[in-house]
Amino acid sequence: QLRLRNLGGIIIIDFIDMEDEEHKRQVLRVLQQALARDPARTMVSEISALGLVEMTRKRTIESLEHRLCEPCPHCSGRGWLKSSETVCAEIFREILRAQRQFETGKLMVLAAPRVVEKMLEDYTAPLAEVTERLGTSIRFQPEEHYAQEQFDVVLL
Repeated sequence: QLRLRNLGGIIIIDFIDMEDEEHKRQVLRVLQQALARDPARTMVSEISALGLVEMTRKRTIESLEHRLCEPCPHCSGRGWLKSSETVCAEIFREILRAQRQFETGKLMVLAAPRVVEKMLEDYTAPLAEVTERLGTSIRFQPEEHYAQEQFDVVLL
């Protein structure tokens, strides 16, 4: 499994409830023999009083996951997407930045439908405050092909 998964770094193996010292030596000997055939550089410690073997293994090639997969284009490989609330906050910041920079009277926000829905349902009061304070009108347009974190603030 170490070679198949190309595991590397510090590895702890738990040989739980192994009490016979001869069995411990046999297991350690078999492990060291198996690792001798491994092209990766390894170092194995003795079995501790808790039945743990510490070892290090240098990864030889990219992991199977990295060779067969690619990062998610929506989350850039993080495994998480920003929440619609977070994207709404980013949209507010971008609206304020665009208004300061361009002093326009009208803006349109293109965003994923879920984000537009969240903005129009949960942020009506802050939106009204921003449009009044900036003296601008803001339209929202849901874009089906936009990922959740994707949005554009367009000057009209």
